Amino acid sequence: MRNKTPYQKLCIMLLGTFLLAFVYFHINYQNHLVDGGFFGLALLGKYAFGLSPSTTILLLDIPVILFILLRKDWKLIINTSIMTISFTLFYSLMEQYSSLVLDLSDMLIVASILSGLVTGLALGVILRYGGATGGDEILGLLLSNRFGLSIGTTLFIMDALVLLLSLFYLSVPHVLYTILAVGIAGKITTWVYQYERVSITSSESH
Repeated sequence: MRNKTPYQKLCIMLLGTFLLAFVYFHINYQNHLVDGGFFGLALLGKYAFGLSPSTTILLLDIPVILFILLRKDWKLIINTSIMTISFTLFYSLMEQYSSLVLDLSDMLIVASILSGLVTGLALGVILRYGGATGGDEILGLLLSNRFGLSIGTTLFIMDALVLLLSLFYLSVPHVLYTILAVGIAGKITTWVYQYERVSITSSESH
């Protein structure tokens, strides 16, 4: 997995983006689990004002993308632009055309675990290969590098701020289940993102 071609990396990141859109719509949204970060804010807009999450996310992402343009990190800019557009497209298609309903409202613990596992795997893969699906992940990377925190911890802190806002319209149990999902996602994201460098370090020590 260490010698992927740019095309293979792109395909893997696109698969991760598809999985992310799938879990956000079919598990999080359909079972009223709020995600953190920009998508959590987008879901807040959906529940409170009826705004399309895909449109809201795009509007939130634009300022951050403009910011990284100033940093001239072209690889991150290109990959993030592709992943952001792909996520918006995947989510919009599911929102408009998918007839699949995963009603786990009576098993929110299952929904939370599934959400955390798939979200963490998808985000970890995307970040590991040099991309991001949104401005919140870019901010997470920047803050992680700045303060020496793991990417999962940084994203969890950012998500927690959005989850506090969700108390205005969601029940406490839904918020607690969401916190569980976000916590699992943070751990899995960190593990997947750091897996390659940990493996290299371990092999070198032997």
